[in-house]
Amino acid sequence: MIPIDPSRLPALTRWFPGGAPGVAALAEHVLTTGSGQWWADRAVSPRVLAVSCGNHVVLRGDPNVLEQGALAPFAGSYVEAPSRFRPLLRASFTRMEPWERMVYLHHAPPTAAHPPRGITVRRLTTADTAAVAALGPDSAWIHHTWGGPERLAASGHAWGAFDDGRVRALACTYVLGSRFEDVAALADPGHRRQHLALACVSALCADIAARDRVPSWTCSRDNRPSRLLAWSAGFRLSREYVHYVTGPAREEKRHAG
Repeated sequence: MIPIDPSRLPALTRWFPGGAPGVAALAEHVLTTGSGQWWADRAVSPRVLAVSCGNHVVLRGDPNVLEQGALAPFAGSYVEAPSRFRPLLRASFTRMEPWERMVYLHHAPPTAAHPPRGITVRRLTTADTAAVAALGPDSAWIHHTWGGPERLAASGHAWGAFDDGRVRALACTYVLGSRFEDVAALADPGHRRQHLALACVSALCADIAARDRVPSWTCSRDNRPSRLLAWSAGFRLSREYVHYVTGPAREEKRHAG
């Protein structure tokens, strides 16, 4: 697979139909935000296309045209692909684990959140870049799909709970689609159980609805805290799917000449 400029891509509607919730909207997110990378098996008349952003990859096309090493750029990623890609994924990486995922849509009123005195919940601006970066490497995943703290803070798609200039909780549009915006959230470990993440998610969902889009929420089946937060914020289960967590790429076997 080779990186390719979006202007050279063929019509994408048959590859990545629009209007889907969750990571299925990754292609729309990359086209809209400019964050991420497009890939193809060849520059002209591609038979396989991929879009990557953050540590997520969506694959489409015919895996039979690819050699084992073709998927090496996607080592250490979360790969969403049709089942026909499974044999190639297993052959390409030293580890390939299926991971059950759940997609929720926003249908119900949220549980009321009452942040403690001194907490301000508001939309992020570019002035909050340093505060987002100060969340540290363990929280960096939340801005990976935007290309870093500065771009997330400037996006207009993030809300935070602030205490004395510090971000105590954060909710943002993680994947920006044409119909759905997939929401992600985190809270500082020392400020959990204060409904700060719920307050941020609720404010963001109201913002998304004002843009005439539908909030969605994606998490793993075994992530009970995320599922509880989604339910409290008014999300209800829509569908389930499986994506694949890849390990290091296998070394290609070379035959002696």
